Amino acid sequence: FFFKQKTAYEIASGELEFRRVLFRSVSQSRYGKELNSLRKKGVLIIGSGNMVHNLRMIAWDKLNEPYGFDWALEMNELFKKKIEENDHTALIQYEKLHSAAKLAIPTPDHYYPLIYTLGLKDSNETVTFFNDQPMAGSLTMTSVKFG
Repeated sequence: FFFKQKTAYEIASGELEFRRVLFRSVSQSRYGKELNSLRKKGVLIIGSGNMVHNLRMIAWDKLNEPYGFDWALEMNELFKKKIEENDHTALIQYEKLHSAAKLAIPTPDHYYPLIYTLGLKDSNETVTFFNDQPMAGSLTMTSVKFG
């Protein structure tokens, strides 16, 4: 997470780092809700990670072209659908979402920023996806904007 606040006199920035050993996903979503007070004061909060992030299965020969394994593309679409539906519980309990979830998220450290940012989202906010590209078979670079 990075946060920035701009005033007439300064630009303040900082970084928050969260360790998976300290938090469970549900706690992280609640923590995101607590961070929402900063957002309401004009602080831009960015969660940096990936919804599909399996470095062990990278197709190195496909690194320079948009390419995703079938399971990676399917999981990326499912994650986007759950985000649009505000189904945060399904995203928090991603292991139960689909059999390919463990391929998409073999370790959750790159997935947790999504959970934090979902906690910041108001239920009536619009969702925009951008940079929605698979990469090297087992990564997606999909970005999500709320509001």
